[in-house]
Amino acid sequence: MSLDVTLQTDPELISDDPITEARRQVEICNACRYCEGFCSVFPAITREKVFADGDITQLANLCHNCRGCYYACQYTEPNEWALNLPRALADARVDSWERLAWPGGLARLFQRSGPAVAGALAVGFALMILAVTALPGDGEGFYAYLSHNAMVAIFLPAFLFPLLSIAVSIRRYWREVGGGRVTWGMIREAGASAARMKNLDGGQGQGCNFEKEDRFSNGRRHVHQAIMYGFLLCFASTSTATIMHYVFGMQAPYGFFSLPKLLGVSGGLLLVVGCIGMVMLKRKADPNLGAPARESGAAAFIWLLGFVGLTGLVLYAVRGTGLTGPLLAVHLGAVLAFFLLTPFSKMAHGFYRFTALVKDAGDRGFK
Repeated sequence: MSLDVTLQTDPELISDDPITEARRQVEICNACRYCEGFCSVFPAITREKVFADGDITQLANLCHNCRGCYYACQYTEPNEWALNLPRALADARVDSWERLAWPGGLARLFQRSGPAVAGALAVGFALMILAVTALPGDGEGFYAYLSHNAMVAIFLPAFLFPLLSIAVSIRRYWREVGGGRVTWGMIREAGASAARMKNLDGGQGQGCNFEKEDRFSNGRRHVHQAIMYGFLLCFASTSTATIMHYVFGMQAPYGFFSLPKLLGVSGGLLLVVGCIGMVMLKRKADPNLGAPARESGAAAFIWLLGFVGLTGLVLYAVRGTGLTGPLLAVHLGAVLAFFLLTPFSKMAHGFYRFTALVKDAGDRGFK
């Protein structure tokens, strides 16, 4: 197949608009098709002839930024076409998170000033909770510092608001990409892909090129899995403790070999290991193959998530000492900041990406 893309070779056609630039590059990729076996993005590209804005948004969120296509491409710089598909899709992807987030404007603020926003919120909430801990508690363990009613009053709204915000954002996304009826078959296929991090395996299981340029590695796949499963285990720990408290009348504190503790400690360890691994990999990666203008937001998310896991583990280790009260405030302040920033931080990418996988499963005929 010849590459009949003469109109795309003019450097003046390279656009600052993320959707327009991603479309230019995707059209060239659709003519070449050398990278068809790398990930789900390229088969999705070949299913289209014309790419609407919603198609580009879908492809951008389907991309896992493994970067294999960049190192395999013969049309990257110094070629006049200057293809850099990982960056083009990363820019379009972040643009979609910022455009579709609700309430508007907060995602853009966090992506540009992530460390300052996350740090200010975490410190502010920690000081607020520290002040509340000066009031009498109503039980044992952590409830001796912060009453159960106070915890519910603080964290229930902080849990429900992100769910509402993400639900509105995902609904906007689904409309933009032209999503139709969702079936269990589509959800199962997307879940299987996400659980295995299939799109980080390089197409044949060799891994991606995120941190080693043109050499393959499964390092990023593994740290992503550690972070994802660590977070899910921590969420399962909290959910289990809630059920034990309200359904079975079994109130905290719980022993080490209780289900909430086993889930929480293992989840915290995976979070810390995964976040440290991700920080190390990012230091080896080429920033120009991502969205460098939004890198502070991504870095702030990783540090905040790792800090939540670390302070949770340390808090359990010092329980019953004089450090419990202050460290409880620090940990809960970080957790509260994490919850409220979830719809506007890179944490939201998990929801968008899973939705993109559901849409892709439907496009591939799963019912």
